[in-house]
Amino acid sequence: MKILMSAYSCEPGKGSEPGVGWNFVRAVAKYHDVWVLTRPDEGREVIEAELARNPIPNLHFIYFTLPIWGGGWKWKFGAMQLHYYLWQIQAYFVARRLHRQIGFDLAHHVTFVKYSRPSFLCLLPIPFIWGPVGGGEFAPRAFWQDFSLSNKIHETVRMLACWVFESDPFARLTAQRSVLAKATTEDTAARVRKMGARNVQVYSESGLPREEIARLAQCSMSSDSQVRFASVGRLLHWKGFHLGLRAFAQAKLPDAEYWVFGDGPEKKRLQCLADKLGIAQQVKFWNKLPREETLRKLGECTALVHPSLHDSGGWVCLEAMAAGRPVLCLDLGGPAVQVTEQTGFKVPAHTPEQAVRDLSKGMVSLAKDSDLRVRMGEAGRRRVSEMFDWEVKASHLAQLYEEIYNQQQVFKLKEFDTAALSSSESK
Repeated sequence: MKILMSAYSCEPGKGSEPGVGWNFVRAVAKYHDVWVLTRPDEGREVIEAELARNPIPNLHFIYFTLPIWGGGWKWKFGAMQLHYYLWQIQAYFVARRLHRQIGFDLAHHVTFVKYSRPSFLCLLPIPFIWGPVGGGEFAPRAFWQDFSLSNKIHETVRMLACWVFESDPFARLTAQRSVLAKATTEDTAARVRKMGARNVQVYSESGLPREEIARLAQCSMSSDSQVRFASVGRLLHWKGFHLGLRAFAQAKLPDAEYWVFGDGPEKKRLQCLADKLGIAQQVKFWNKLPREETLRKLGECTALVHPSLHDSGGWVCLEAMAAGRPVLCLDLGGPAVQVTEQTGFKVPAHTPEQAVRDLSKGMVSLAKDSDLRVRMGEAGRRRVSEMFDWEVKASHLAQLYEEIYNQQQVFKLKEFDTAALSSSESK
């Protein structure tokens, strides 16, 4: 099949949005001919270098950016969102011209993973798949009590922005014209359905390359008896690392450690919290490290603590599971889709006090039961290999493309038969 994919963000060797874009298009190109619409100013050099090393003959990139405001995406957040919107409009005209030349069977919007922004590829006269899209997740109100005033304002503005953007008639048109909308979480799925999407599936945006899964599988449990919990990510209020520290203090594990990897505006507040809780001597704050170094140090830890309050993805959960580490998270967002009772502790998020209490119980269980750690670690490795390997995801997606294409052909045939019958009866 000839597939047109829109990937505003796309770059090899990255996580988050660039990683979603690259891994989707690379994986699908193993089954179909793929043309990718993307920008030249983010990852073109890296993409071309990667394709020179590992050619993929049926993967074609079409680079373009706004003729007047090409580098506007590098500006502040609001400017980047406007640049993205205008780029999507431009992408339609580029895609329409390409479609006349090539004749695509199907169009698929991949990145940005934003449910409240339109993709004008839905206007092409071919089946359109939207997503996975996310961003419909919000921190439960009960947890706002831990936020500073500026963070409460941030959450309020974010909610209002989502409400405004999902009211955009073009965003609603995108939902209504998609033959399939893939949402990263059930929260986003519910919002996409309200926008008019008829066929919605919950589908995680996250995945890992097979070679990386194999490499992480070599990460054995540390030979020393030291129990270490780890949290990895940007130190932002909604990442919930303050809940992890409070749970660790409540667990009362004097011989255990808690490592925090990352940097961000909440770092000083988290350091003060660790001191206030009396666990400063057990908590080590690492700065943001290169990804390989972070994964290596994760191998020295017992479990990952990722109590994020509204995370559409949660790639680090997959990395920890692939490394055979249990995950402690809240039953919210992307981590809730990835983690099961067999691979970690997924606790309800009713109130901060209850969440901290349940996370603490999970920490104690893992600290005291080495067999439980091993069982959960092995289950995590199996789940990643079976569900989040990009090769597996691509195989399912390629099959889905064919099913959608065949359904459309049957529908067209029925329309033709109906038209032919009406014409015959009129005669």
